[in-house]
Amino acid sequence: MVFSSLTFLLLFLPVLLLLYFLRPGWRWRNGVLVAASLLFYGWGEPVWILAMVFSTAVNYLCALLMDRSRSRAVRKLCLALGVIISLGFLFYFKYAAFFGGILVSLTGLPLQVPSPRLPIGISFYTFQVLTYTVDVYRKKADVQRSFFRLLLYVSCFPQLIAGPIVQYSDVAGALTRRRVRPKDFSEGLQRFIRGLGKKVLLANICGAALSATAQAGTGADMSLLGAWLSALLYTLQIYFDFSAYSDMAIGLGRVLGFTYKENFNYPYTAVSVTDFWRRWHISLSSFFRDYVYIPLGGNRRGGLCTARNMLIVWMLTGLWHGASWNFILWGLYYGLLLLIERFVLSRWLEALPRALRHVLTMLAVIVGWVIFYYVDLPAVGEHLLAMIGLRVSPGGGLVRLPLLDAAAQRVLREYGFFPALAFLLSLPLRPWLQSLSERFAFTERLSYFLGAILTPALLGLSLIFLIGQSYNPFIYFRF
Repeated sequence: MVFSSLTFLLLFLPVLLLLYFLRPGWRWRNGVLVAASLLFYGWGEPVWILAMVFSTAVNYLCALLMDRSRSRAVRKLCLALGVIISLGFLFYFKYAAFFGGILVSLTGLPLQVPSPRLPIGISFYTFQVLTYTVDVYRKKADVQRSFFRLLLYVSCFPQLIAGPIVQYSDVAGALTRRRVRPKDFSEGLQRFIRGLGKKVLLANICGAALSATAQAGTGADMSLLGAWLSALLYTLQIYFDFSAYSDMAIGLGRVLGFTYKENFNYPYTAVSVTDFWRRWHISLSSFFRDYVYIPLGGNRRGGLCTARNMLIVWMLTGLWHGASWNFILWGLYYGLLLLIERFVLSRWLEALPRALRHVLTMLAVIVGWVIFYYVDLPAVGEHLLAMIGLRVSPGGGLVRLPLLDAAAQRVLREYGFFPALAFLLSLPLRPWLQSLSERFAFTERLSYFLGAILTPALLGLSLIFLIGQSYNPFIYFRF
């Protein structure tokens, strides 16, 4: 089930809220929420519930054993079991076919490589349950003696499928003590509706425009401007799609009494690659920093050790997104950019005008999304070449591309200035309006306009668009 579906919006969510607030008390509400979360997750394929429950049960038992033992060796063994079993599960479903294929190609062994279907959201809930086990081992979190409450933490449907990755210590108290004030409910619902509008009116339209452009690796004739247009459309689509899910998850969490940390902070305003990754998918960056980079040694030893740790983290970040060479290349691309920015170009970049730093950062980000988009590496190269106006001829030489192809012309005719408008909407307009309202003392009128007029209109328009759309899952569902 997806948030941006009529089934969720008109049936699942109203019934859930009715049952959730039917009785006070966290025991009743926890029970309703666990049942709803399992139904939400298992809507399409109920069998994958077993994988999530199994991973939770393993880490629940390992944490209990750690808590009861005073032996450091036993605690380490329990931690290792929890981590190995959970990551082993993730490896089997997500990476076994990829690495098995590499082994077969290198050795020629007649191996039967398993290729199981990937459970939705397995990367997200695996990382979440591991934060619990590791934090109990580090004694940063108290052991959870109720399996039911730990299952609620792992399976809670707002952030289950595509994040943000919620660390156990952030919500441990809310599992047993939470209160929903009218302001929390109202503002959470408004946040959810804004996310719905982002998904339906921006991300989906960007995706429709992108699908109409010429794509590398399909035999379609690309052009210089067409290559940049499709790269820009995907840059906008993935931002609005993923940040929309995060907005909807954070908003629903607040409606239900949970406070989730922000996952995006206007990343397309960044003035460096480092700044971009402080603003994009913040929960994933925080996870790798706290649970991989710092345990590896972080930047304590400096020099080559820091470079090694950063490259390991970024290779894993790329691999986390999928079992494909383009994701590994994407991770290493950012790892190298961050190293160069940190150790070579930092002073030079700081001397540049802010606007120029922003343009250079966006160019680096757009190139990164081209690498991310294509699973086929030759298609990555074809698209990047097209962005400088070249392609490889059948004879192996380089030839010039036309300035604009027919598909790009058709997209520009049908969608006009929509890409420019979408990019404008990725900027911090709302904080700017709030700052302006405080300066000129019309905060109450702005709040009324956003809450009482704009939000219902946005919901109505989103529902109208959804009626004419087919299944529209979020991009990050596949990770």
